[in-house]
Amino acid sequence: MSNLDRQATLSVCGGRGFVVAEPVRELLSPRRVRLGESTEVRRLLPNLGRRMVGAWAFVDHYGPDDIADEPGMQVPPHPHMGLQTVSWLHEGEVLHRDSTGSLQTIRPRELGLMTSGRAISHSEESPRPHARFLHGAQLWVALPDAHRHVEPHFQHHADLPRVTAPGLTATVILGALDGAASPGTTYTPIVGADLALAAGAETDLPLEPDFEYAVLGMSGEAHVDGVPVLPGSMLYLGCGRTELPLRADSDAGLMLLGGEPFEEEIVMWWNFVGRTDEEIRQAREDWMTGSRFGEVKGYDGDRLDAPEVPATQLKARGRTR
Repeated sequence: MSNLDRQATLSVCGGRGFVVAEPVRELLSPRRVRLGESTEVRRLLPNLGRRMVGAWAFVDHYGPDDIADEPGMQVPPHPHMGLQTVSWLHEGEVLHRDSTGSLQTIRPRELGLMTSGRAISHSEESPRPHARFLHGAQLWVALPDAHRHVEPHFQHHADLPRVTAPGLTATVILGALDGAASPGTTYTPIVGADLALAAGAETDLPLEPDFEYAVLGMSGEAHVDGVPVLPGSMLYLGCGRTELPLRADSDAGLMLLGGEPFEEEIVMWWNFVGRTDEEIRQAREDWMTGSRFGEVKGYDGDRLDAPEVPATQLKARGRTR
């Protein structure tokens, strides 16, 4: 999914200076952003005061939306670099196309993982016809410097490992959880898991003390370490935890996001992750005038133009003078 914000700002993210090295309970509120004509997303990352969680650098939650008489998701071809996109659905379908030639319909609780590497472009749309409801999350993972220029590629995994406990089913999206590992390719120590809690569930989920974590509310109401987490909100949990208490009085859905704190500082703007202001500006120029990001074939419509890059100059290890 794209960041369609026409007023996109340059942001420095990452670095251990933003990490809380002890357990905390920091509830984050979303910013509402329009995504096309019929989809509104709740943006949790980047957030005021909280830019990343491990390598997770961008989190949108959307739906459930009734799109029976709407076009649904319609995101024209647009570019990415320096990141991975994770598409995760609870309801509906999304048709993915990209400039490597991938064409894949992603369905609920299937992993769509696109590694942009040096450069890729893609589109996302609700198929025609499509299901009545659309509900899911779109997330980005920042690539470390050693791997951010890899060849672009797309992975689809319909069968993912699960961890179960009384009242809990955890689907491992990326990384590993309690000994179960996702087949999705990762480049940093990371975890992403979908947590389905049944009414009356009360359990402790094992965690890695060196990871920082956050939990995204998807549906229902769950209590995470005693804090109510509603759909479209995120609870940042810091580091130093070996387990996470979970409780649900009614059926609820969460996403667990975590990983080792991302040591490198990055510059993020629009749909690009780089290290310098110059890299970002060159990427925009290449998208608008060149062939670096390839071509998405088969999408019925024009590709997305990039907004103007703000005059502010940033670099990954601090602001330029």
